[in-house]
Amino acid sequence: MKKLIYLFFGVILTGLVISCTDELNQSSSVTETSEDVYSSVQGYKQVLAKLYASFVLAGQEEGGSDADLSTNTGYDYMRLYINMQEVPTDELAYTWVEGDDLYDLSYLSWDDNDIWVSDMYYHIYYTIALCNEFLRNATDDNITDFSESDQTKIRTYRAEARFIRALAYDHALDLYGNVPYIDESESAGGDYLPTQYTRQEMFDYIVSELKDISSSLTDPSNTEYDRASKAAAWTLLARLYLNGEVYTGTSHYDECVTYCDSILNLNYFSLEAADSLLFNADNNLRTNEIIFSFGVDATYSVSWGSTTYLVCGSVSSSNSYQDPADYGVASGWGSFRAKSTMTSLFSDLTGKTDSRGKFFTEGQIQSVTDLTDESTGYLFEKWTNLTDNGETASNTSSDGVCTDFPVFRLADIYLMYAEAVLRGASNGTTDQALKYVNEVRERAYGGSSGDISSGDLTLDFMIEERGREFYLEAIRRTDLIRFDLLTSSNYVWEFKGGSQSGSGVSSKYNLYPIPATELSANTNLTQNSGY
Repeated sequence: MKKLIYLFFGVILTGLVISCTDELNQSSSVTETSEDVYSSVQGYKQVLAKLYASFVLAGQEEGGSDADLSTNTGYDYMRLYINMQEVPTDELAYTWVEGDDLYDLSYLSWDDNDIWVSDMYYHIYYTIALCNEFLRNATDDNITDFSESDQTKIRTYRAEARFIRALAYDHALDLYGNVPYIDESESAGGDYLPTQYTRQEMFDYIVSELKDISSSLTDPSNTEYDRASKAAAWTLLARLYLNGEVYTGTSHYDECVTYCDSILNLNYFSLEAADSLLFNADNNLRTNEIIFSFGVDATYSVSWGSTTYLVCGSVSSSNSYQDPADYGVASGWGSFRAKSTMTSLFSDLTGKTDSRGKFFTEGQIQSVTDLTDESTGYLFEKWTNLTDNGETASNTSSDGVCTDFPVFRLADIYLMYAEAVLRGASNGTTDQALKYVNEVRERAYGGSSGDISSGDLTLDFMIEERGREFYLEAIRRTDLIRFDLLTSSNYVWEFKGGSQSGSGVSSKYNLYPIPATELSANTNLTQNSGY
């Protein structure tokens, strides 16, 4: 599996952490001078690889040693993001809540001093800072001495860097609401205090940025694996528009359908035959369905977060009935289990009826009665470190997994289209929406036995179907907020609000607060309501 992020080991970039606000506005120190690094197309590509790698690696050495960024937890971007998107929801119960200080996320009771809230925020802005530094060195003026063909390549890299920055800003918008904005036009270093964008302003900026770069990104048929194509930009636009009413108060469902259609009209993507193949160690081969992914590899990009976290964390560390080798891991971490609200979405938990509903149940009870007791709650079996031949891909004890993280995939395009139509999009049809939903279900059911009729296609059905299709893919919190279910007392789950039976919580928890450290450092910022 040759992946772009292998390249970043050729040039080591480390953030110059001076103060909290400097995460938004920093230069990079390198093992070679900037003049050396940016003297060739290969140098630019090496730095671009670092931008991609910033989502899955926390440092320069195996497992995140020699950290890029000093944080409370020491974890990488994606381990933080998975926790922020999954732990507060109806899907995942976290076991080591005391050791990792995850009670606040588990109970939806965090504040602006929470270490996860802070670490996620600064990882987002570290990635943005790396992108800004790259873009400062990739202007047309900077590349005038290159050949025309090399300039064309660097302009494509530049569009990719802008996509990566837009994706990080999308996470900031979704998690924190009104957030600081800084781009490459501000010189690195100094005492610059970024201004705070409203959610509307940030939404408008990301939309504009993605539209502007789409023509400069490559077609998916001509895109190197693990790099962003124009289809990745269009998928992010579709997601933004689907959530636009949450972000801005104004619906954008027609626009969501427009960008779903843009991807579908390429006639390039198709559903993978078996959903399990999307989450194993050979999932880099699924370019027919996976539109964009984060690469993880046990040789060149060893991570204890990202998919290593998802694979090892799903396997019990104490259940004697479960064999870690069945999932391609040396041992289970016992990090999390499924809440009963998750497993209750399936009538059969063996995977024989609906292939997505396969959970390990022996020695487990369905309800999570104790967050620290690994035997309460069934165990996820979605992610593995097995090849297509059923062989273990790597030694997870020393090298992590070889499974990539699909950021965007075609099934989401189908279900976003259907939901947008149900919410009032005028440029889509119910018949087409039903067709797309049933295509996703036919893969899961191995035929038409799971097909639904037009009368079944409701918004209540859609949030449940998204739960069945996308659990453990770091999207559930965003989905629940769009359906007004994350904080509502109308839908509760184990330990929501702090009690085992669950309860509603304040609507302020639909957003995370700006970290207290950042508010202290940047007087331009105001806190989210309720904190």
